[in-house]
Amino acid sequence: MSQVSGKLVTRNYSQFRGVDFSNRMDEVNIYRSPDAVNMWKNYKDSNGKCIETRPDIELLSEYSDTIFGLFFYDYNGETHKIIHTGTKLYDNNTLIYSSMAEHESKAFIYAGIFYIKDGTHYLTYNGTTCGEVVGYIPTTTISRSPAGGGTKLEDVNLISPYRKNTFVGDGTSTVYYLDSQNTDQFEYPIVKVNGEEKSYNIDFSYDYEAGTVTFYTAPPAPDTVGQDNVEIQYCKYMPEYRDEILKCTLLEVFDNRVFFGGNPDNPNYIWHTSLDDPTYCSDLDYYQEGMDDAPVKALVAGNNALWVLKAPSQANTTIFYHIPTVDSDYGKIYPSSHSSISTGCKTTGINFRDTICFYSENGLEAITSDVTTEQAISHKSSLVDSKLLNEENYDNMRLEEWEGYLLTIIGNKIYLANSKEYAQISDHYEYEWYYFEFKQEITSTRVKDGVLYLCTKETNGDTTTYKIYTLTNNEDTRNVEAYWTTLEDEFGYPQYQKITNKKGCVVDTDGKEISVYAKADNKGFDLIKKFINAKGYIVPRIKKKKWKSIQLKFYSKKPFKLYSSTLESYVGSYIKR
Repeated sequence: MSQVSGKLVTRNYSQFRGVDFSNRMDEVNIYRSPDAVNMWKNYKDSNGKCIETRPDIELLSEYSDTIFGLFFYDYNGETHKIIHTGTKLYDNNTLIYSSMAEHESKAFIYAGIFYIKDGTHYLTYNGTTCGEVVGYIPTTTISRSPAGGGTKLEDVNLISPYRKNTFVGDGTSTVYYLDSQNTDQFEYPIVKVNGEEKSYNIDFSYDYEAGTVTFYTAPPAPDTVGQDNVEIQYCKYMPEYRDEILKCTLLEVFDNRVFFGGNPDNPNYIWHTSLDDPTYCSDLDYYQEGMDDAPVKALVAGNNALWVLKAPSQANTTIFYHIPTVDSDYGKIYPSSHSSISTGCKTTGINFRDTICFYSENGLEAITSDVTTEQAISHKSSLVDSKLLNEENYDNMRLEEWEGYLLTIIGNKIYLANSKEYAQISDHYEYEWYYFEFKQEITSTRVKDGVLYLCTKETNGDTTTYKIYTLTNNEDTRNVEAYWTTLEDEFGYPQYQKITNKKGCVVDTDGKEISVYAKADNKGFDLIKKFINAKGYIVPRIKKKKWKSIQLKFYSKKPFKLYSSTLESYVGSYIKR
């Protein structure tokens, strides 16, 4: 018999770090679980000293239609809960708009005004009135003579069909030429001479095809030579212009402008608004991201740049970035630069605690350098890839940041990347991970003041309902099925049989109830004992003989905390083949 026979080996399972679904059998995994559900580290309440049951959910409201968006708008000291469900938009329980598209919506708040897009509409809400965004009306030409010419001032606004021209009257000319022809025949221009508004068919006539306004009495020359004294506002409706913005499904606020993308008609283009004005999108403020048609999947601001994450393509031009640059002729511009990253964005991306992250075909990637150096990516999800990549709805995931975790939400499952702890995998560091499961399919999320809101879809027979929940740590009502398993532990001697010391298992825990299971080799878990109102140390008496590996499982439907567990075993003889 070997000299190690009879040796007492003590295993201490503590300082838990998260899950590892990769099925690796190494000593590092003594801190991780190959199979755990609904356990995590709560840094707010427990300071990360233990793992514990996740919060339960508490119902807030219920709807008959899909919830496409939940947002919060703080205005005049009051919080407005904006809910997009079906074709309706509500402020709390008050209907404020009834023709929404049945598509996921995006929103932002700028200068105290709430803006929302749904891929069809672009709406604004000030706490009282909700309606289509009324675009800024640009003055496209100034110092124009009645016959034309002048100086170009502002670009056409994609969002607005209206434009202004200002002229210098000469006292004799009656026909004034606009800077565009084939204008809108159903909307008469607004004409002012020396600030006084004139009336159609009384003071002037209008030829929409020629783009001319004919005065019955010639406007006078200005009192100040060369000063514009005639203003004509006209309409040139071009639905294809407005659609460039309305059809966008992505948006990101960056450098006091709003950037748009995700237009299915122009999938590799992005647009942006003018400085400090979400209602003005110049017809020249757009960028083509690469020559291929691979669609833009996400817009993410961070590292002093706007990152444009495109789907994988054969051209390998997938990640672009835009840095604000001042041009002597055009002012601030955002030229498109191709990064050195060829890995494409399969789903979506996010700025997670100042790190640009996105999901590729291989899992979570992080851009590890900024725009001043050659960009590279670092993989961040090796510990959960074997499960995560096989999710049926991997392409339709949602990302949310909450309590220092990056939540990757797929169906009824949430994978949590921990920003506070890292795992060394090969030659780089990755996030530690936890894993949640819910009974409900999660369709949308929002975080407000540290509270996570979950919008769900629930089907019971032929009835489908849509609900909004928050998470709760109420000990009296929490009812979450959760468990944590240790690795299949060979105690450092894979070639020997082992025997547990029946008095050598001690568990440091805290909970209303906790069941301890043990599994020897592949024989299935056996219940050792169920403990009620366990606080501090409990002693499960585990009697297992002649095993190669052993695994513990801590399980409960009531909230519990797990600090550590110690298991002693004796090394026996060689395993027989």
